[in-house]
Amino acid sequence: MKFKDYYETLGVPRGATQDDIKRAYRKRARKYHPDVSKEPDAEARFKELGEAYAVLKDAEKRVAYDQMGSEWKAGQDFQPPPGWDAGFEFSGRGDGTDQSDFFEALFGRHARGGSQSGRHGRGQDHHAKVLIDLEDAYRGAQRSIFLRLPELDGQGHVAMRERRLDVSIPKGIHAGQHLRLAGQGEPGFGDGPPGDLYLEIGFNPHAQFRVDGRDVFLDLPLAPWEAALGCSVTAPTPEGSVHLTIPAESAAGRQLRLKGRGIPGNPPGDLYAVLTIVLPPAVGEAEKDAYRALAKAFDFNPRAEMKG
Repeated sequence: MKFKDYYETLGVPRGATQDDIKRAYRKRARKYHPDVSKEPDAEARFKELGEAYAVLKDAEKRVAYDQMGSEWKAGQDFQPPPGWDAGFEFSGRGDGTDQSDFFEALFGRHARGGSQSGRHGRGQDHHAKVLIDLEDAYRGAQRSIFLRLPELDGQGHVAMRERRLDVSIPKGIHAGQHLRLAGQGEPGFGDGPPGDLYLEIGFNPHAQFRVDGRDVFLDLPLAPWEAALGCSVTAPTPEGSVHLTIPAESAAGRQLRLKGRGIPGNPPGDLYAVLTIVLPPAVGEAEKDAYRALAKAFDFNPRAEMKG
């Protein structure tokens, strides 16, 4: 997927006001409108202008797009960083039109439109993604979160309003699940009730564990003799240490399943210890002699199965 520089597409600087963006779009849209333009690529250019304007005219999408930073250049290979949109509060408004893969990768969750105010003036629902620690999903927790909501200031520039919320993280929550905070969305109109706030849960990167659904994975390093002869080791889990029996002749990549030790639920996930083999360094002569002795003791060619 290629990065798209929406500011370059509209021909405006990153510090442009919303009025500047509107004027630039109207000017270029008239030039490339397929009904009047003689340019051979008018239809494609007109679509690109519409996509860029859909992002930059919207304070929420614009500030999220700016989060990518200015170092990206149009046409560069690009993938959104994990959790790039965490902490942004979106109203869920969107025009529902088809856009590019780049647009959908960034704004797919927010571009299709949220629930709208009803006849009684109910406020619109808001949405945000928040990252929690894996351990919170095992135990449950009370956490304070901070959300940033983009707004326009008096000069037409995008500004950020931050708010703090105290949230109960239920035990067993998993990535992709939503928490509903009643009445924390957009204020209602007149006597109408406010909308709700939906928090999509994600996990902070962990130094030891990876998560797939409710299953949790741990890379467990072993010395060569531990893998060859078998042993008993202590391994960490999000709930504390456990003792594992390593079968003899275990190969790298073997997975030892700890049933029910994943994220709690009904049913709970599993925890998998993925075995890795770590070679001790041969620094001194004694260590080198030990490796030479191994080479003599084994008739072993690790490349025996390779062809050519």
